[in-house]
Amino acid sequence: MKEMEFIIKPEKMENLSRILSNCGAGGVTVTYLSGYGHQKGLKQVYTRDEVIGGTLLPKLSYRTVVPDDQVEMIINAVVAELNTGSFGDGKIFVRPVDEVVQIRTGARGIDAI
Repeated sequence: MKEMEFIIKPEKMENLSRILSNCGAGGVTVTYLSGYGHQKGLKQVYTRDEVIGGTLLPKLSYRTVVPDDQVEMIINAVVAELNTGSFGDGKIFVRPVDEVVQIRTGARGIDAI
């Protein structure tokens, strides 16, 4: 099993939800956060000499756990649909998951996701 975390722009939330649903991913956890990557955030110029504005951009973190055999299919679908070629498209992190236990039933492993 793998945990997949997607850091994306908030306006891409519906697209990612649809992709994950179509690929058979189960539940997701969504966290609203702020940050920046290579683009170093958004700056607005209010006067000729002064640069004012926050450097943290709004982002969403989507997390889900999927069987190993779904990972590449999900990555390919997300990259194909969410890639605009611009800074800020996001990142996908894939981490191993050793065990999952569903508290309500005690189910373990794939049965718990």
